[in-house]
Amino acid sequence: MDVMQVLPWAIFGLITCIVLGLMNVVNSRQSRAMERLDELRDPTLREDKKLLKERSGVAAALEKAAPALSQAIAPKTDIERNDLKLKLANAGFNNPNAASMFLTIKMISLGIGLLTGSGAGLAMYGLKLNGFIAMITGGGLGFYLPEVILSFIRRGRQEKIFLQLPDALDLLVVCVEAGLGLDAGMRRVSEELQEAGPEICEEFDRCNMQMQMGKPRRECLREMGLRAGVDDLRALVATLINAERFGSSIGPALRVQSDTMRLKRRQYAEERAQKTAVQMLFPLVLFIFPGIFVVLVGPAAIMMINNMAI
Repeated sequence: MDVMQVLPWAIFGLITCIVLGLMNVVNSRQSRAMERLDELRDPTLREDKKLLKERSGVAAALEKAAPALSQAIAPKTDIERNDLKLKLANAGFNNPNAASMFLTIKMISLGIGLLTGSGAGLAMYGLKLNGFIAMITGGGLGFYLPEVILSFIRRGRQEKIFLQLPDALDLLVVCVEAGLGLDAGMRRVSEELQEAGPEICEEFDRCNMQMQMGKPRRECLREMGLRAGVDDLRALVATLINAERFGSSIGPALRVQSDTMRLKRRQYAEERAQKTAVQMLFPLVLFIFPGIFVVLVGPAAIMMINNMAI
């Protein structure tokens, strides 16, 4: 089938999808009574609406259109939805609308990739099969680009929490042995390490907020370990839960955990230092060695050429 025959149908399908998306945005607005009921069920929605009014028009329109735009690629099962929420939580996005906003960004990135790929394909190949392949390639790159960026953000945040955790535990041990409870100690740690460790302080603050709202401590600690996605923090959470369950002292358990994590951080630094020599081999071969080769062998090569010419 010729590309000229497929192109009108593709344009028609794109326009139809845009029109259906706009209709869903217009028709998805709830009544005021339903909004009031939702606010009674979830009091945080009222604060979210206040923040939405303070934002710019583009951000507000994007957040309103997020449910309709993300509906096409929304996860169908609870397992997939929970996996997506866990990935976003590990990256630090704990907003209730984070999943729909992320899927909306993927759809927008897909559209930008399709437009960029089709433009590049038309400019380079014209209305041929290679142009259509370029459009599909651009759309695929645009669709998976947010996933790659999210994985980098997630990995970077987990590494920061891993490196900040020993210092936070040392300060928490001091607070607990000075007579403070676990809740007050976590609050004190989050106040003192706000600039040095904002990621771990954010997790402590959220855990304290949940406990102040009446949630059991075990559930709050377990959710903190899941949100962070760091094995050491999950081990710390398990230690605290076991200490609370069996009635043992928290101070010695925290001190042992702090020593273990500090040793792991030192081993991690030594491992990265050992990898440096191997990682520097490729820049040396590709960039520095050719220059040294030209400087050392160049004059001798010129002399040999001159002698051969004589």
